[in-house]
Amino acid sequence: MAKFIGEYCVKLDDKGRLIFPAAFKSVFASEEKPSFVVKKDLFENCLEMYTYQEWEKESEQVKARLNFFNREHAKFWREYMRDRAVVEPDGKLGRISIPKKILSSIGADKEIVFAGNDHKIEIWAKEAYEAIKIKQPDFVSLAEKILG
Repeated sequence: MAKFIGEYCVKLDDKGRLIFPAAFKSVFASEEKPSFVVKKDLFENCLEMYTYQEWEKESEQVKARLNFFNREHAKFWREYMRDRAVVEPDGKLGRISIPKKILSSIGADKEIVFAGNDHKIEIWAKEAYEAIKIKQPDFVSLAEKILG
């Protein structure tokens, strides 16, 4: 399973493409052509980018908890699957194209941050990413609360 670590700032080009960070490309074998699923995060104003294999695993876990004969479950699943895209870095430069509708949902227009988050990559508008950083004392307090 791919593990993504680090933060990389890139610029959105005139055609709406992003250069996929080389550090993230290096996680895959040279002959492997990675495929990703991109979706809006449920809680934050960012996108989540999963390898296709990780996406299959996550979506199967969610689907296993649903009863599609229950109207609310079916409604939830429909919304859960909305605004997803499969993206693949191109072979030469490693550029990826994320649909404008999805990128605009997070206010991304010029500078984008790819933030490795272990099993997934978060994609943020640079300003939004910088704004959510919590202060060290608050992080320590949160760590104590969660990890005891």
